[in-house]
Amino acid sequence: MTLKRISEQTIMILGASSGIGLATAREAAKRGARLILFARSEEALGSLKTEMEGSGTQVLTVVGDVCILEDVERAAREGLERFGTIDTWINNAGVSIFGELMERPLEDHRELFETNYWGIVHGSQVGVKCLKENGGALINLGSGLSDRAIPLQGAYSASKAAVKGYTDALRMELEKEKAPISVTLIQPSSMNTNFPLHAKNYMAKEPRLPAPVYAPQLVADAILECAAKPTRQVLVGEGAWAVSTMGRMAPALTDWWMERNLFSQQKRAEPARHKRDNLAEPTEDLREEGDHPGPVFRTTATGRPAPLPLLLAGLAVGAGVGLAFLFRPQRHT
Repeated sequence: MTLKRISEQTIMILGASSGIGLATAREAAKRGARLILFARSEEALGSLKTEMEGSGTQVLTVVGDVCILEDVERAAREGLERFGTIDTWINNAGVSIFGELMERPLEDHRELFETNYWGIVHGSQVGVKCLKENGGALINLGSGLSDRAIPLQGAYSASKAAVKGYTDALRMELEKEKAPISVTLIQPSSMNTNFPLHAKNYMAKEPRLPAPVYAPQLVADAILECAAKPTRQVLVGEGAWAVSTMGRMAPALTDWWMERNLFSQQKRAEPARHKRDNLAEPTEDLREEGDHPGPVFRTTATGRPAPLPLLLAGLAVGAGVGLAFLFRPQRHT
């Protein structure tokens, strides 16, 4: 399958107003793509539209919620009316909850799955219909936690495992019918976005992401590379490689290490603040990066599509490097 160059594409991004989605939108604009940007915040989308049109990008913004199938269908319809085609469809919207599973209301679990899982399903259903005629790329955002759950983000981990299962099954079904669609799962490590700030928090301390933490631009680059070159799956960052590999090779040992490290690593020193979360309401900060209180890596040996032999070799090397980093002694409050 041959995909268009980014400069020749119209790209749909669901969840475009912050973090990875925003970084991807800005990078795609730099490369000359036409954009359809979808998010819940009208204010954030309005500012982003002004920014991009000021630099010469052709952009359409659509306010809506991925939990509502009709909103996603409307975005596709308006995008096709404006540009005539959609070449890459990116399902990126996501939310999270920090806290132990037994301490959270079931309604929060359902709300999270409405966005993280059903949002992907809605986007994929509509995206496939748009891409079938002329071909293109469907790119779903999973997580390093699609392969291995961690404590304190149990519902998020479960939703991303569901995303991986759905994406893998959809890929096989489309390949079976020879649909001209490349289906990619992107699995980022911890990324320095406002993910912890936007998450609903049931802990006594402010949440943080476990190290190592990377810049979201690395995921944007991986997404756009997959938009131009058919790719099955990409893990971005050595952390995702290490956790995924360790979870498969030594699950009990991984449990042991996580129980001793990841409860403390996911808590900041300062007490939890009362703040608005994005579980049910949009946020309007229009920021790519967050304020992670530690090192943020801006390069990674992973995150680029590779042939299978190179992928397996990289897995071994990446796992060794990642495990050496992750299993060092941790001192956190």
